[in-house]
Amino acid sequence: MLRRGKIANEALPALFADDERRRVVLEAGRNWYHFFDSLEGLVEDVQLAHPLRTRAIAAAKVKTDKLDSATLAHLLRTNLIPTAYTAPAHVREEREVLRYRASLVELRTRVKNKIHAVLAKRGLSSPWSDLFGKSGRRWPAEVALPDVYRQTVDGNLRVLDTLNTEIDVVTEEVKRRVELSPEAKLLTTIPGIGLYSALLLVAEIGDIQRFPDRQHLVSYAGLAPIVRSSGGKTRYGPISKQGSPWLRWILVQAAHVSPRHDIEFRERFKATASRRGGKVATVALARHILKVVYQVLKSRSPYQAASRSSSNCQ
Repeated sequence: MLRRGKIANEALPALFADDERRRVVLEAGRNWYHFFDSLEGLVEDVQLAHPLRTRAIAAAKVKTDKLDSATLAHLLRTNLIPTAYTAPAHVREEREVLRYRASLVELRTRVKNKIHAVLAKRGLSSPWSDLFGKSGRRWPAEVALPDVYRQTVDGNLRVLDTLNTEIDVVTEEVKRRVELSPEAKLLTTIPGIGLYSALLLVAEIGDIQRFPDRQHLVSYAGLAPIVRSSGGKTRYGPISKQGSPWLRWILVQAAHVSPRHDIEFRERFKATASRRGGKVATVALARHILKVVYQVLKSRSPYQAASRSSSNCQ
């Protein structure tokens, strides 16, 4: 080890100003974007360490930044760094847009729940099936309430209007980006996959060519079941969940919607649900949809042509 210590971000160019061939490894922390982009033009190679796999190789009872950096340096020197996928800058930007929209939708749901909770405290039930639709939206603003409850409801309605406006703005940005993405447009041909879902799938998967087959993609999403083999017997447990949580989330959402629009998906869901229950059937369908996604992206063909011509999308 040549040197150990802390260094300020702005001092990185000076640190690597010589002509030496340097390799750098980074932990996949929340600020790795900045360091990766800053180092990419300064050194020969930048690697992003996979946190779970690195921990398995170099498990330690005592963890400090100093020890972790030394461990990473030794693993890099011996070419034992288990690297994580490093998405290109434009893909990371799309992820930010999509995750921002998801956070806004989550906030909106919480605000709606607060309004429902306040009305429930007064024993009020909306006469409209959708309290926040065009017709139902006027009712919580006009219903008689004591001043303190009126203030809470009106305040949350104003927050809701602001969130709706911002979500509309981000949704337009999503639409624009889908138009620029041939892969996302192909994925919208799959039942249950809308514009947002398609762009999120593309952003989270990245280059489909990096997956040699569908099963590798399923494992990357954390949708593959845990396999335990002992004494010649093989048992399948729950899914690993050791992949992209965003990928799993959007596929489960698609699994809830797709049976309404596609006979094949509906029959597949019903067959599994009759044997193992609805929750397992939803996860199984999400896994199947991801395999269809792989086939569509790999063949660069719409769902109808790809799925009907492929008899092994099980």
